[in-house]
Amino acid sequence: MSTLFTNATLADGRVRDVLVEGETIARVADAGTVAETDADEVVDCDGAHLLPGAIDAHVHFREPGFAHKEDWHTGSRSAAAGGVTTVVDQPNTEPPTVTGAAVDQKADLAAKSLVDFGINGGVTADWDPDSLFERPIFALGEVFLADSTGDMGIEADLFADAVARAASEDTVVTVHAEDADLFDESTRERDDADAWSAFRTAEAEAAAVERALEVGADSAAAIHIAHTSTPEGVDAASDAGATCEVTPHHLFLSRDDLDELGTFGRMNPPLRSAERREAVFERVADGTVDIVATDHAPHTRAEKDASIWDAPSGVPGVETMLPLLLNEVREGTLTLERVRDLVAANPARIFDVAGKGRVAEGTDADLVLVDLDDARQIRGDDLHSKCEWTPFEGRTGVFPTLTLVRGHVAYDARGDDETFGDAVGENVRA
Repeated sequence: MSTLFTNATLADGRVRDVLVEGETIARVADAGTVAETDADEVVDCDGAHLLPGAIDAHVHFREPGFAHKEDWHTGSRSAAAGGVTTVVDQPNTEPPTVTGAAVDQKADLAAKSLVDFGINGGVTADWDPDSLFERPIFALGEVFLADSTGDMGIEADLFADAVARAASEDTVVTVHAEDADLFDESTRERDDADAWSAFRTAEAEAAAVERALEVGADSAAAIHIAHTSTPEGVDAASDAGATCEVTPHHLFLSRDDLDELGTFGRMNPPLRSAERREAVFERVADGTVDIVATDHAPHTRAEKDASIWDAPSGVPGVETMLPLLLNEVREGTLTLERVRDLVAANPARIFDVAGKGRVAEGTDADLVLVDLDDARQIRGDDLHSKCEWTPFEGRTGVFPTLTLVRGHVAYDARGDDETFGDAVGENVRA
């Protein structure tokens, strides 16, 4: 099967013909120079943008153990509808992905995925590094320096040992950086929605980032800081030559939104002040931040509808990341090339995902067609995660009309009804 995209505007503004043959981009040429007879199907983009599929390097698809929140089928449908063609699942499932057998179990479940995937290995006191590194894991992490969902926080000595082992295996270490010793216990007497942000302080993140970078330097390990929520954390990673990611919720939401969000705005790290959010956004725009990843962490409405101390941490985001960023392109606060780098080119480079993250001859045909003039309000009822809610309710996004995973149609909204493709996802490390 071959498909020719004619008159497609790439992220850099060039208008091109893009020919897909099988699972690969076969040609990228000047518009009008590829014969339509060369393809089984012709899609006239009419100037709409054809982008590389997004790589979400941080999701929690909840299987095994918590399939009532999300599973590989529903999570990957949500990803495809949001223009994400590769996801990387984190280890805090049940059982946690800390042994080779647990990796195998998760890989079997991921056979339901519509999009390509990676599986991260985790670290607990019971981890089995020998069997873990025998499997095709994507990265080590997220390694938790403080407890979050799954209670996988580890001690300093084990963290240092794990980082050293990952370095010897030439494997990136993704770190959840918070220092529980710097949490503000005095906030425990409060019951307002902002109490969680006051409890898990910005200083706790900054200190843990510094510690992770020092340990990484000792072993010459590649450290990637997950979901950085403070400018201090971003700057520390950048200054040390490490990489970091920022989530859409830390990019677009702040403590000012908690009166409206309530416990649906509880996550780890928590939302920060409006001033810190703005400073993080500036670092995303200017290139200091390496990637945007979602930390897609769905919970049911019933679970989130609890006290601030009892509600679970986490929000969904895999379907709304690219639409929110594309709206910033419409608003003029981000360039389209910057968005491409944040969600596609840079994740592929940092994690060495061959053949992804670019619209170029010889790469995987992971493609997303979007019309920047076609923006709409984000509604939880319209999304495809099993949790059926979003912290971005009512905000504006630009959603894909077509998503291809290695040349296979994963999502198609060009007609009156949206349709989804088959489960063709593959492990990018296998």
